[in-house]
Amino acid sequence: MKIWVDDIRPAPEGYIWCQCTNHALRLLRNKISEVELIDLDHDMGDTFGGDAIKIPQELERLSYRDADFAEKVKNIKFRFHSANPVGVANMRAIIEKNGWKEIR
Repeated sequence: MKIWVDDIRPAPEGYIWCQCTNHALRLLRNKISEVELIDLDHDMGDTFGGDAIKIPQELERLSYRDADFAEKVKNIKFRFHSANPVGVANMRAIIEKNGWKEIR
């Protein structure tokens, strides 16, 4: 499963479009073992969970609490399509800190 997180831009074919951070987090909590790619925007607005940086932050938090969950996150690839370079740098720092895979 490929997840596209963006409040404005529609998902490319073959992706599940999450238009808010909360939707993406629910999907990840329930289907983490099925996720192969998360493609993230950053600026998601203040409604429905806020900016998408909360997604890698929550994955990190859940990984610390659950070793099985952490192993599943290691199998996911991350990509960023945000025009916000600071937001991307902050999300990338979380990905790199945890040794997760980013594709460009």
